Amino acid sequence: MSLLRRRKQQQPPPPSPGDDSNGSDHDDKDKDKGNGKKPAEEQPSSSASGPPSKEAGRRAKAKWSCVDSCCWLVGCVCSSWWLLLFLYNAMPASFPQYVTEAITGPLPDPPGVKLQKEGLQAKHPVIFVPGIVTGGLELWEGHHCAEGLFRKRLWGGTFGDVYKRPLCWVEHMSLDNETGLDKPGIRVRPVTGLVAADYFVPGYFVWAVLIANLARIGYEEKNMYMAAYDWRLSFQNTETRDQTLSRIKSNIELLVATNGGNRAVVIPHSMGVLYFLHFMKWVEAPSPMGGGGGPDWCAKHIKAVANIGGPFLGVPKAVAGLFSSEAKDVAVARAIAPEMLDSDFLGLQTLRHLMRMTRTWDSTMSMLPKGGDTIWGGLDWSPEDGFECKSKKQKTNDSEVSKDVHGEPVEVHPEPVNFGRMVSFGKDIAEAAASNIEQIEFRDAVKGNNLAHSNTSCRDVWTEYQELGWGGIKAVSEYKAYTASSIIDLFNFVAPRMMQRGSVHFSYGIADNLDDPKYGHYKYWSNPLETKLPNAPKMEIFSMYGVGIPTERAYVYKLSPQAECYIPFQIDASAEGGDENSCLKGGVYMSNGDETVPVLSSGYMCAKAWRGKTRFNPAGSKTYVREYNHSPPSNLLEGRGTQSGAHVDIMGNFALMEDIIRIAAGATGEEIGGDQVYSDIFKWSEKIKLKL
Repeated sequence: MSLLRRRKQQQPPPPSPGDDSNGSDHDDKDKDKGNGKKPAEEQPSSSASGPPSKEAGRRAKAKWSCVDSCCWLVGCVCSSWWLLLFLYNAMPASFPQYVTEAITGPLPDPPGVKLQKEGLQAKHPVIFVPGIVTGGLELWEGHHCAEGLFRKRLWGGTFGDVYKRPLCWVEHMSLDNETGLDKPGIRVRPVTGLVAADYFVPGYFVWAVLIANLARIGYEEKNMYMAAYDWRLSFQNTETRDQTLSRIKSNIELLVATNGGNRAVVIPHSMGVLYFLHFMKWVEAPSPMGGGGGPDWCAKHIKAVANIGGPFLGVPKAVAGLFSSEAKDVAVARAIAPEMLDSDFLGLQTLRHLMRMTRTWDSTMSMLPKGGDTIWGGLDWSPEDGFECKSKKQKTNDSEVSKDVHGEPVEVHPEPVNFGRMVSFGKDIAEAAASNIEQIEFRDAVKGNNLAHSNTSCRDVWTEYQELGWGGIKAVSEYKAYTASSIIDLFNFVAPRMMQRGSVHFSYGIADNLDDPKYGHYKYWSNPLETKLPNAPKMEIFSMYGVGIPTERAYVYKLSPQAECYIPFQIDASAEGGDENSCLKGGVYMSNGDETVPVLSSGYMCAKAWRGKTRFNPAGSKTYVREYNHSPPSNLLEGRGTQSGAHVDIMGNFALMEDIIRIAAGATGEEIGGDQVYSDIFKWSEKIKLKL
C-alpha cells in the first residue's frame, strides 16, 4: 500500500494545452499498451473520496452517441403510443361522451334514435351514390412491382402501399392517356357493397354515420344499396367497361320490387350528383347508347333525389387542380417548401406525377365550370358582387362599423372583388378595372421551342406543358385574366390531348334548344344546362349543402421560375388582401360555400333553373334548397362536428341526416319544411340572365 501511495504522489500533473503532444507521457502509455496494461490514469482508483476529473466526465459524455439519442426517442414514442393505446382500449365506451357532456351539457340523441322514438320506420329503399375519391378501388391485375397486392385497396383504406412504392402506385392509378380506360396489364376496379365508401380511411367516415342512423329505423342491406363505380372514368365509360349504369338500373328495379313497390330515394354526394344526373338520362334513352328504360322509368322508380354538396355547375377548384395541380392548401405548401413539390425531391417530382395521373382521370373534367360567363360572371361582374368575406368573429350585420381614434363611428365598406376573373395573372390584374386590362389573344399563338426535350429529367415525367414552350407560356400569361368561358379555351391550348379525350364525354355550354337531336348524345347528359329533367312530376329534387365556409372561387397566378421543365404556372400564395376580412387569402379569392363547392354551383338549379315548370324541368318536378349553416365542433372530443357544413363532414350533420331519414321514411319536401336558406342564393340567382 505504501508503494502504491508513493507512485500516486509521484505522478506528474496533466499537461497543459500548450505542452508538447509528443512528450514522454505518451511513450509511457504506449509501453503500457504494449504490455496489455491500461495507463495509470485509466486504472480504477482504490480511493473513493477523490472527485472525478474533467477528462473522465468528457469521456462519459462521449459514450452517448446520436444513435443512442435516436433509439431513446423511438423508444419514448413507442412507449407513449402503447400506453395511449392501452388506455384507449381500457377506457369505457361512454367516457368521451361523458367528458363532452360535462363540458357542453347533455348531447341530443342521434337522428336515428330520435326518429325511432317518434315511430318512424324504413319505407323507401335507399341508394347511395358516392362522389369522386371517396369510393375504394382495388387491384385485380398489375405489373411486377405490384406483386402481393391482389385485391388490396390502392385507394381508400390505409394507403400503406403508397409509401412503400409510390411510383408503382401512380402507374396503377393512372389510366391510358389515349383511351381513358385501363392501361395494358392493369385492372383496378371499384370495391363493392356498403364498405366501398362507408369510411375513406379508418376513422374518417363518409357514409358510415348515415348508414348507422338509417339502421336505427329498420334499414339493412336488403333495402340499401351503394352504387359504387370507378370514379376515375368518364361516366359513359363506367358502362362501357364495367356495365355500372346497367347494374344500378337492375338494383333499383330489384329494390323497388322487393320493398312493396315503394319508389327509391337516391342520395348522391359530390360528383355522384353529376353521375346520377347522367344516369337519369341514360336509363331512359334507347339502347345501345342508353339503358332502354323508356320515358317513364324515373317516374316509376324514383321518389326523391337528395343531392348532397352537388357541383351542378362545376367548381373553380377543378380549374386549379388541372391547371397547376394545386388548391389553396397545396399552394401554401408549395410556397413554404418549393423544393419538395417543384424539384426532383427524392426523385419523386411530386406535382408533376400528380398532374400526369389526375389528367388521365376523365371524371375530373366533368367538374369544370359550366354555363360560361352567363353563370359565373365576366371581367367586370359576377352574381356574388357585394359579398362580404367577414371573419367568424364579426357579426353578420348589413355593414361593418368601427370607431376611429376620436371615437366616431366609421362605416367600413368591403373591398370590391372580381369573382368573374377565375384566373388572373397578378394581383394588380385581379383588382384592375376591366377597361384597363389589355389582353393579348392566346388562342392562335404559336407555341415556342421545346427546350425541355433536351432535359432527361423532364422526359421522365412528361406532361403536356413540355410541349408548350416559352412562346406558349408567355402567350397564356399575357392574356392576363380568364373568365369561365375562356377557361375552356385555355385548357384546349395548354392540354389539347386531355381536352380532346374529355370533349367526347363532357360539354360546358348552355343549350339554346333542348329539343335539338344533338342533345341526345351522352356528352350533354351530366350538364344540367344542356339536358332536361326526366318526365317525373311526382319526383322531388333536393339540393342539400353547407354554407358559411370560405370556398375557393378565383385565383391569382404567377409564372413558375422553372417553367420550361416544371409546371410553368402556380398560385401566387403571397397575394393577400388588405385585412382579415378580405376575400383574398394566399392567392385565392374565397366566396360562400362548403369549402369545396360554391353556393352558386350547388344552389342555382334548384333555386331558379329547375324551380317550377321551365325548359330544363318541363314536368315541373318540385325542387327544394336545404342549406346547413356551418358550426365547427366545440371541442376535440366532438370529432368532426354534428353541425358541420364542410363538404364531407356534412355527412355527419344531425340536421341533414334527420331530413334524409324523414324523406326515406315517406315525408315530402313540404313536410320537412320546404326551403331552408342562409345564403343569398335567391338574390344571386336573379342576377343570372338565363332564358328559362
